[in-house]
Amino acid sequence: MAATSPLPRWAPTPSPSRPLWRWGGGTPDAAASRPAGHGGGWSLGSVFGWATGGRRRHRGGEGGGVGGVPESGCELVPAAQASPTVAAAADAAVFLTWEDVRVTVSGGAAAVEILDGVSGHARPGEVLAIMGPSGCGKTTLLDTLAGRLGPGMNKTGLILINGRQEKLAYGTSAYVTQDNVLMSTMSVREAVYYSAQLQLPDTMPAPEKRAHADRVIREMGLGDAMDTRIGGRITKGISGGQRKRVSICIEMLTRPRLLFLDEPTSGLDSAASYHVMSHIARIAAREGMTVLAAVHQPSGDVFELFHGLCLLAAGKTVFFGTLSDATEFFTLNGFPCPHLRSPSDHFLRTINKDFDEEIVESSKANRKTAAEAIDILTTAYKSSSYSEKTTNQIVEMKHADGASFKKREQASFSTKVLVLTRRSFINMHRDIGYYWMRLAVYLGIGICLGTIFYQVGHSYSSIQSRCEVIMYTTALLTFMAIGGFPSFVEDVKVFRKERLSGHYGVSEFVISNTLSATPYLSVIAVLPGAMLYYLTGLTKGVDHFTYFVIVLCICCLLVESMMMIIAAIVPDFLMGIIIGAGLQGVMMLNGGFFRLPSELPKPVWKYPCYYISFHKYAVQGFYKNEFMGLSFPSDQLVESNVTISGIQVLKSKLEVEMGYSKWVNLAILCGMMVIYRIIFFVIVKVAEEIRPKLGGKRGCVR
Repeated sequence: MAATSPLPRWAPTPSPSRPLWRWGGGTPDAAASRPAGHGGGWSLGSVFGWATGGRRRHRGGEGGGVGGVPESGCELVPAAQASPTVAAAADAAVFLTWEDVRVTVSGGAAAVEILDGVSGHARPGEVLAIMGPSGCGKTTLLDTLAGRLGPGMNKTGLILINGRQEKLAYGTSAYVTQDNVLMSTMSVREAVYYSAQLQLPDTMPAPEKRAHADRVIREMGLGDAMDTRIGGRITKGISGGQRKRVSICIEMLTRPRLLFLDEPTSGLDSAASYHVMSHIARIAAREGMTVLAAVHQPSGDVFELFHGLCLLAAGKTVFFGTLSDATEFFTLNGFPCPHLRSPSDHFLRTINKDFDEEIVESSKANRKTAAEAIDILTTAYKSSSYSEKTTNQIVEMKHADGASFKKREQASFSTKVLVLTRRSFINMHRDIGYYWMRLAVYLGIGICLGTIFYQVGHSYSSIQSRCEVIMYTTALLTFMAIGGFPSFVEDVKVFRKERLSGHYGVSEFVISNTLSATPYLSVIAVLPGAMLYYLTGLTKGVDHFTYFVIVLCICCLLVESMMMIIAAIVPDFLMGIIIGAGLQGVMMLNGGFFRLPSELPKPVWKYPCYYISFHKYAVQGFYKNEFMGLSFPSDQLVESNVTISGIQVLKSKLEVEMGYSKWVNLAILCGMMVIYRIIFFVIVKVAEEIRPKLGGKRGCVR
């Protein structure tokens, strides 16, 4: 009997000569059968464990057990005399089941139910479409199955992978979100290639990673846009549909066993939608990948690519099963699909109650609202043979003794830090709002400050002038550090998305951000600092100037660390800027310049605000660096012909703590910067621990 294809007759079929994508090193038998020359180094084929001489074939019929491949519809068929151990070398196939899943969100006095008793399953080698009108719970169902429910959302029900509640290891699943969270300054090639360096193992040579990235890009039809920047709020780049395809490329690099797609066809024309989804369907059939896609309005050709349909309305299951069964189900219940109308259009038009003033067609009653149609269909489905069939398949899959997942090899810690540092450095260089605009403002302010306080001299009045220059420089340069917050918020969004996908951890992000930002902060501290330092005539000497610019640089790093904490708590950049400016304003008031330490009210403002304000340690370090070793004439109106030493100025007039040197002040600033970054690390980690508890227990987590 001829084998039937899981794809429509017009879809291209995999080539028998094309190698299979596999992850893993193969079996001992396969390793023993390799030529002697292939036992050493790594190649793209060895990293992915490609099986040669075989291809996947769809097995027709409904029979077969869940424990074997027949139930999934796919098996490995050797083109010649392939070894049976090749199939065993593949990763564990994913049979995903969910039963009576309910999701509620706190909404004031009563909880709002988003999903109401949804059940279904997904098989290897197949693409399951989750469809329904806007607000029906498609994305919520995907988030629930992927273990990404947000805080305040509670889940009940049973979600099993291969018959067990199992945590997905790295590389076994991927999630393409509805929002395309990408680094806008990168080109398509750079975005995918940097992601490949993060996800693929170090044992895979860099040229093969680049070749693999290029291949994935071309498979998604982005060959002509490879060197075009993605674009964002500052510059225009690729289209929204191309951004969606870039997101899919990044998640497809490791050929995951379980793939979640949220609106993969949004922003794409019908031709691009068909090619993207047909490519994903081919890979799913060839690799035994389990794919779940939430789609909004697929064309007829795209709809025919799906193997199964989960139709939702108002959080309830309208239908679950094959496409042909869906058409039959609607017809049996009085809602037949009109001639020449796409079934997907008919299904959605029937159950969309957003426009209930318009009626839907029915053969039993000519006037039915969408709400009435939903009630009829959901009630009919619960007692139908289609629901019973779904339940039986779920039971079979639950009792399957599937293999557990093994964490795939990925890049090492040092490699991730280097790749992230390089990517972040390039992003900061290309984003004019990160540092370059600040540098221009600082240079302008440096010229203004230097000409207004030009050569302050060593008179008695110069004491006040020097203090004003120091305080203004400290306050302005650190206050302006919040100017790069919008760009940093975009980086944090990318970090959150890649962190959820398991590409790297918080430590790698914090270290790489520090390493990439330090050169730019050094430049914007040295150039304006040198300009105003020598124009105003502050204390001469290389050691004094070096200390001055180091403290400026550390203060900028410290403020950026504080803004990292704010970004982790308040992701909106406008609110973040307001909060950051407010915090710095309070710290500035308690820095010991506007009010001397002895004049500060002791409750709150001196204890603890004065001691936790970084302005205190920065300003006092600058004061020690500036006044120690100098002498000034006294105020002639009070006492003539008397000289005041710099130490007297520090102790009596400025109330500087002289029990330690200026280098201790610098060390305290460095310590505060490190502490702030550790706080950011802890906040992210705690949020990751709290998120599952606030979102309910999850059977499928990352």
